[in-house]
Amino acid sequence: MNEAIYRLRGVSKTYARHEVLAISELDVLRGEILAIVGPSGAGKSTLLRLLNFVETTDTGTLEFNDRVYGPGDDVSLSERRRVTTVFQRPLLLKRTVQANVAYGLKLRGQQDVHDEVTGALRRVGLERLARQKATTLSGGEGQRVALARAMALRTDVLLLDEPTANLDPYNVGAIEAIVEEINGEQGTTIVLVTHNVFQARRLAHRVGLLLDGELVEVGSVDAFFEAPTDPRTAAFARGEMIY
Repeated sequence: MNEAIYRLRGVSKTYARHEVLAISELDVLRGEILAIVGPSGAGKSTLLRLLNFVETTDTGTLEFNDRVYGPGDDVSLSERRRVTTVFQRPLLLKRTVQANVAYGLKLRGQQDVHDEVTGALRRVGLERLARQKATTLSGGEGQRVALARAMALRTDVLLLDEPTANLDPYNVGAIEAIVEEINGEQGTTIVLVTHNVFQARRLAHRVGLLLDGELVEVGSVDAFFEAPTDPRTAAFARGEMIY
C-alpha cells in the first residue's frame, strides 16, 4: 500500500464558535485520487483550505511529507509550493491563456517556460487559444487553463474543489480525462471535493463521506458504493439522503 502524504489526527476547525470540521483520523495516500463527497456545508472546502495550508488547524495535527504541523504553525513557502488548488471558478489573470499557464512557473523563478507552457496547453487541447485573452474563454475552457497551469507546475498534490460544477457534459468528460492523466502520468496525488457521487465513482481510487464536518467513512470505490459500513454512506450513495 502507498505511504501517506498527508496524515490528519484529531483535526478540528471552528468559525464564529461553530465547529465546521472535526476529523479524528484521515490519511491521504501518495499517488491516489481521493474523492471527498458530501452535501454543501459539510466542511469539504474547509478541509481543502487546511490541506493547502491556507489555514491551520484549531486542534490536532496535520502531517505533510513527514513534517508535522499543529495549530498556528507556519508552513514554509517551499512546502506550500508542493500543493496547488483548482477551484470551481478558476482564478485567471486578465492576460493571455499562455501567460496564465506561465505565471506559476515564473513565480518560481523559471524564465524559459515556453516548452512547459506549450506542452501543457497541448495536453488540455487549448494550444490554438494560447494567445487569446483568458477573459474571453468559456467556463470549461477556463477550467482547462487552470488545469494546464497545475500540470505545468508538477506539484506533489493537486486539490480540486468542484472542478466540473455547472459545466456541460463535453467539458466534464474533458476535465475528468485531464485529471486522470495528471494522476496517471505525473503521479500527482489528487484530492477531489465533489457532491457528484457519479464523478467520484468514475475518478477516485478511494472515497470519503463528509457530513456536518465529520468524516463518516473512507473506503475503496467498490467498498464505499457496494458495501458501505455506515447507513449514512449507503443513503448518500443511493441518493436517498435529504439535506
